[in-house]
Amino acid sequence: MESHVDRIIIFDTTLRDGEQAPGFSLRHEQKLRLARKLDELGVDVIEAGFPIASADDFEAVRDIAREVKRPSVAALARCRPEDIERAGAALDGAAHPRMHVFVATSDLHLSRKLGITREQAIEAAIQGITSARRFSDDIEFSAEDATRSDPEFLALISAAAAEAGATTINLPDTVGYAVPDEIRAMFRAVRAKLPAGKDVVLSAHCHNDLGLAVANSLAAIEGGARQIECTVNGIGERAGNASLEELTMALRVRADRLPYATGIVTPVLFSASQLLCELTDEPVQSNKAIVGRNAFAHEAGIHQHGLLKDRRTYEIMRAEDVGRPSMTLVLGKHSGRHALKARCEALGITLTRIELDELYRRMLRRTEVVKVVGDTDLREMTNEMRMAEARRAAAAAAPKRAGSWDPTALLDEAGYGFGV
Repeated sequence: MESHVDRIIIFDTTLRDGEQAPGFSLRHEQKLRLARKLDELGVDVIEAGFPIASADDFEAVRDIAREVKRPSVAALARCRPEDIERAGAALDGAAHPRMHVFVATSDLHLSRKLGITREQAIEAAIQGITSARRFSDDIEFSAEDATRSDPEFLALISAAAAEAGATTINLPDTVGYAVPDEIRAMFRAVRAKLPAGKDVVLSAHCHNDLGLAVANSLAAIEGGARQIECTVNGIGERAGNASLEELTMALRVRADRLPYATGIVTPVLFSASQLLCELTDEPVQSNKAIVGRNAFAHEAGIHQHGLLKDRRTYEIMRAEDVGRPSMTLVLGKHSGRHALKARCEALGITLTRIELDELYRRMLRRTEVVKVVGDTDLREMTNEMRMAEARRAAAAAAPKRAGSWDPTALLDEAGYGFGV
């Protein structure tokens, strides 16, 4: 009997939460380019922007909603009439419009930021959802700062939102404060209090302030969430959001422990990451999981030796699975002869064992000057080595007169005179 695998909805907020991060703002045409790539990537929902925030945000949401037809297109709005009207107008013409309304639920936000009571927050949520339903049947309600909210009140406002017509309820870790056990328990508690008979999807939106966004998102799934809100390269406010590529590949690689499926076309992950870097002029760190420069690069000789025999020795996924070039054996001071030989063979350089040993010594000396020995370096060193050997052989074969000067006496093994 085939086991059931739950489908996780991927809600991409690169164009909204991600684009709000300092230094990551995008121009109108750039947003459209990225939206097309997200469509190709297979995300289920594109949160295209916050229409009330600016005329540019409104126009971007409107144009994305009209052009990108496969995924749902969401527009964010506070539970305020003017926000909802603006979001509804921006989504006019969308094939699958989603209205995303929110209100804060933690006592800290209610008292210090909004100056309202819990009862007023519930009233605002109900009114906001009711108003949003004039524009779409697909309504998402977010309880801002859910992880620092009173658990009983969070369950109460979530149930009220479901009764009012919300089809998705998002419980964000707005400031990246929670740890996985808390997230898992929070989702289970809220799910237990939702009204019977309501078909409601629970969603997680985790920030990365403590570096736990992906771990917390996975814990939320275990707690009952079936939508995850994330961004390409993990960009977003402050330390960013859950990384779409890390989350997707965690579910794929560890399907034995996380039996959930997504609609993400994983070979597009790398090109989506690269496009975002191009548009924002913000590179990802070299050791970033999945899409960083070193994610599939290996320098240590022991690792390289194992990889040449079987890639599974040091790689838990294939670079091709995420749309990257194949693994890279980096030649540096930690590399061994096996990797050097493999790289030379790939370049069409055939070496004897003696030549390999000599070239390896030269490579190690070169790494005292450069961090990485490239293909050009290898060809140059090989030519130098063979030219030096040819000179030595010629000198050895030439007849010598007694007392004659040997022209190779002042040459080092690279073929350069010490006296020059």
